[in-house]
Amino acid sequence: MRRIDYDKEQYRNYARGRALSEQQLQVWIRAFEAVLPERRPLAGLDVGSGTGRFTPALARAFGPVVGVEPAVRMREIAEAESRHPDVRYVAGSAEDMPVPSGSADYALMFLAWHHVQDKVRAVGELGRVLRPGGRLLLRANFRDHHPRPWWLEHFPRGLEADTALFQPLHEVIAMFTSDGWRVAGFGTVTEPSSGTYSDALERLRLRTLSIFGQLSDEEVEIGFRRLEEVVAANPGAPAPVFSEPLLTLERCH
Repeated sequence: MRRIDYDKEQYRNYARGRALSEQQLQVWIRAFEAVLPERRPLAGLDVGSGTGRFTPALARAFGPVVGVEPAVRMREIAEAESRHPDVRYVAGSAEDMPVPSGSADYALMFLAWHHVQDKVRAVGELGRVLRPGGRLLLRANFRDHHPRPWWLEHFPRGLEADTALFQPLHEVIAMFTSDGWRVAGFGTVTEPSSGTYSDALERLRLRTLSIFGQLSDEEVEIGFRRLEEVVAANPGAPAPVFSEPLLTLERCH
């Protein structure tokens, strides 16, 4: 995987390209609520919080949240545009979080796991910051459980290159269970449509998805040309939905 430097690319358009509607956001909050303890407040971590698209919603639903994000410019946007009285953003990564041991009830990692360079170290660090019984909400793609978004098939090598970014599910589970975690749940979440075909194409043009860093300029150009033909045939139709994996892990001790 080519590493993406979010301080040099994507940060300008990330919030717009990855925006969720309130309806989509609430679908995810309900999915998280279903696997978290009922008591409130819960102390949370949003690991790889980016521009803070989930962080304030987590604070509203569950309690105080620390957003942990390594990219300076992503944090700056979060601090300016995703504020909440119970949210603070800090410099850090999954491998090195500036928070006390055993201080969080849960951690969310939403499409951030594939960016983690030292995954073994991250497993240990996540175990350090969570209390016993704390839960990790891992919204990640897996090589053998790929959601196959509708638009990806139009890019040469699209599915192949995107799938290669991710570990197989069993490999991720083995990394955690060998370090004192257990699987608390695995399922899928289906977001409501992100709008029309035309809306989806405009967001994709911002190139804020990891796959665009893995394809050649020619492959990207061909893919968008094909997508334009598809969208032009029915621009106002709702963009298709797809099921996205959510793995819940619990820290046993």
